[in-house]
Amino acid sequence: MPELDPFSSKLADAPRVPVPNERTAVIMVDLVNDFIEPDGAMPMPDSTGTLAKAKELSELGREVGALLVWVRPGHTEDVDGLFRKRIPHGFSDTRGAQIHDSLSVQAGERIVTKRRYSAFFQTDLDLYLREHRIERVIVCGVALNICVRSTIHDAFFNGYDVWLASDASQATGGREAESTMYDIRTHFGDILTVDEIRTQLTT
Repeated sequence: MPELDPFSSKLADAPRVPVPNERTAVIMVDLVNDFIEPDGAMPMPDSTGTLAKAKELSELGREVGALLVWVRPGHTEDVDGLFRKRIPHGFSDTRGAQIHDSLSVQAGERIVTKRRYSAFFQTDLDLYLREHRIERVIVCGVALNICVRSTIHDAFFNGYDVWLASDASQATGGREAESTMYDIRTHFGDILTVDEIRTQLTT
């Protein structure tokens, strides 16, 4: 861990409470064509590695009995409030808003459609997780410093134990990734690689 600033260094020393795998949800954020494919509306730089790790994480979640939740944008018109800052993208029922084919969403897995950065904002995600008695969420996807971060904030605010799958997530740049992970580690949750998550969930 990098040296912490005086404010962020005031970390709690609370013990980690064990959470069974069936009380864990894997939340896959915005791994959709508009952000992944080169011809998408707002493509990330090469996401090959991110996609591979996200696929590995989704398969791990199924293997250990965690709940899989897929999140995608679902904008409906050009006057959507998000477009005050971003170009139009992710319209419902378009290829751009569809989850990337390489990830193979399975029948029965929940897909949450959102119109703001956070997967929790004015969706039924929190209600759905509580109905399934979820206590921990493992979050990954794009962009780490925008929609993934916003989702992690709200998960923490709603009382969930939060893990970021760092190598299954991609920020808009290196500076943004570093800053976001620093803030998550010191204020919102834990940061683990997919391999580290596998060890935690299978031992």
